[in-house]
Amino acid sequence: MTSPSAQPAVTPGASFHDLLRAQVRHQFTASQQYVAIAVWFDRNDLPQLATRFYTQSTEERRHAMMMIRFLIDNRLDVDASGIGDVVTEFESVLEPVELAVAQETAETDRITALARAARAEGDYIGEQFIHWFLTEQVKEMAAMQTLLNIVRRAGSNLFDIEQYVAREVGRSVIRATNAPKEAGSA
Repeated sequence: MTSPSAQPAVTPGASFHDLLRAQVRHQFTASQQYVAIAVWFDRNDLPQLATRFYTQSTEERRHAMMMIRFLIDNRLDVDASGIGDVVTEFESVLEPVELAVAQETAETDRITALARAARAEGDYIGEQFIHWFLTEQVKEMAAMQTLLNIVRRAGSNLFDIEQYVAREVGRSVIRATNAPKEAGSA
């Protein structure tokens, strides 16, 4: 399984705005990767996991749209073309969840690099904007890591995984508070 998170995490010496434009592509790739994971779960009769990842796909797309709005509002060039490679086939329930954790880890590294670049450039508006994403990544990493732990513990008992997701994850869907405005939102 090749991971889209294997894309270079950070381009050394890139400006905050260049990194942010690259992050838009990463967010759209993450969104599509989560659709692929959800479809795999759906095809394998795991509706709770499928719903969890369809929802996560929507979140990643929303993050891309927030970044696009920031770029537009600051009169900066925006490129929303293309996505990276997406993995669509898995051998077990564990593989897509491991991929999701790897993807969120890479995402955290890139968001951290964005914050570092904004601060190094003295771009306080950019740094403030990225702060929300740093906080969001803490929640997303914790949620994915917990799901991975549950999947590992459950082993081949898929019913336990589905029950856990229905009971715990459905209740604790990450809701954006004080989120940046999205492009295309009212």
